[in-house]
Amino acid sequence: MARRTRVRRKLGEMLIEAEAVTEEQLETALKLSKGSGKRLGECLIESGACGDVEIARSLAEQFGMEFNAMAGGDDLDGIDLEAAPKDVVRKHLVAPCGLSNGRMKLLVHDPLDLELLDLLRFRLKAEIDPVLAPRSALKAFIDERLGSGTSVATQSLVTESIDVSVDTSVDRSVDASVDIGGGGEDSPIVKLTTKLIMEAVRGRASDIHVEPMADRVVLRYRIDGVCHVRDNLPKRMQQAVLARLKLMAGVNIAEKRVPQDGRIKMEVDGDQIDFRVSACPAYHGESIVLRILRPDSVRIGLPNLGFEPDHLDHFNKIIRRPTGIFLVTGPTGSGKTTTLYSALDLLNRPDRKIITAEDPVEYSFAGINQCQVNESIGLSFPAILRSMLRQAPNVVLIGEIRDREVADIAIQAALTGHLVFSTLHTNDAPSAITRLVDMGVKPYLAASSIQAIMAQRLIRVLCPKCAEPDPNPDSRLMQLVDIDSSENDGRILRAVGCGACNGLGYKGRKAIFEMLQMTTELREMAFARATVADMRQSAIRAGMRTLLQDGKVKILNGVTTMEEISRFAQAEVLVPANIDSE
Repeated sequence: MARRTRVRRKLGEMLIEAEAVTEEQLETALKLSKGSGKRLGECLIESGACGDVEIARSLAEQFGMEFNAMAGGDDLDGIDLEAAPKDVVRKHLVAPCGLSNGRMKLLVHDPLDLELLDLLRFRLKAEIDPVLAPRSALKAFIDERLGSGTSVATQSLVTESIDVSVDTSVDRSVDASVDIGGGGEDSPIVKLTTKLIMEAVRGRASDIHVEPMADRVVLRYRIDGVCHVRDNLPKRMQQAVLARLKLMAGVNIAEKRVPQDGRIKMEVDGDQIDFRVSACPAYHGESIVLRILRPDSVRIGLPNLGFEPDHLDHFNKIIRRPTGIFLVTGPTGSGKTTTLYSALDLLNRPDRKIITAEDPVEYSFAGINQCQVNESIGLSFPAILRSMLRQAPNVVLIGEIRDREVADIAIQAALTGHLVFSTLHTNDAPSAITRLVDMGVKPYLAASSIQAIMAQRLIRVLCPKCAEPDPNPDSRLMQLVDIDSSENDGRILRAVGCGACNGLGYKGRKAIFEMLQMTTELREMAFARATVADMRQSAIRAGMRTLLQDGKVKILNGVTTMEEISRFAQAEVLVPANIDSE
């Protein structure tokens, strides 16, 4: 038997049947819709043929959705605007009607905006059951309860960019010859990009992503390590926005075929903020990322990085040693640079000479000699390192050990009386030794020069205003992060979400650490080319607390959640004990 397909009725036919419009009014609106590209419902409302209540009622029937006229009385019962962040409610004109079993009933005014529903599922951390309501009634209700004003930090970027440029100059600027810099601060594109940057800084973002798609330009902020969609710009604005950002970054705006890197310096709320800009050619246009470099982020103090008291004591002793190599390992974005800069800030005294070799220099420090790699003129890591060792430094920071030549120079510096800090991309602390040997470093040199290795990851911290004890912690997660039920005693907290954390339940990040200090046994194992697994077991016997174990401490101290730590616990559990983690 053939499957019967449900045919969706046409909106015009439904409105005529309901006697909401006449055939003549429908005909006029259809012509207007074809000529302007607007939806039929919009054209009917603009022409005065009917109101948005009739349109919404028919759309709800057409799409098989629940309808709420918001006419007062029972229609308004159960609406709780506090159940969602105010910026979400105001910007998207939505109204929550309660949360049950992970599902939220939500009043919306557009049944076709599926992208918005996807965004709201992410922002509200719940499955959405949309209920259609008239836009005018929805807006009036929200304005009455929350006030009609919207702050600069929460208004839609797209709306603002259109509002500030309602004259015909918008089309000229957007299409081709936008005044991207020379026309002054009143240019709509200048206003848009400035607002985008300032809002991201004020919102604690670490990165701004401008990503061209086939039909739009997606703007995303990375906050506490997680990307959040901020807005979708019209495709016609792509060229102007990208050109303005490239101009600010000091790169060639005409070059679109090869990657380019630049920098932006901008004052935000009295602070001088640096932005590292990367433009990369992509299928639908150049993807641009602005990395926000706050000068205060590396001077937050070692205790605020997330060190437990015993780790902090070991760390302070290690960085005050006169010689040897101290390595910090982890993937990109795990906070390695921040940790090392915090150490340098502590060691930066008049009686010490500190030199760094970086690619690029991210933060400027008074009293520290910082050298930036420039391969185009032959100023490579090895060239800088050879030169800096002739400067008689006490402390040397190498941005990253990438190959054998750099590793050999670092080891020679450590063996000739210098304290060397550097980073390495490995999964855990013991893997750093085998990584150096794999690069070609002689095992006995690695074993004798390394003093300590510290692996780290960044985890999101619970919002202090809304975190609450988890009444029914997930037993699978407890097993994964190695927490016994007897250890709980109400100490396991869960993320809830409130206005202070923008509904996320987390605010800020700290690190979890794995501190390996070289022992006689570990040096002998490194010399004998022992496996990572064997060295790991030796380090644990010597007192090393793994990333997972440090995460467990932070869970029981109410700093973070089992869900956050489980991201690293799963990787650790999935690596068999007899297999090298590299």
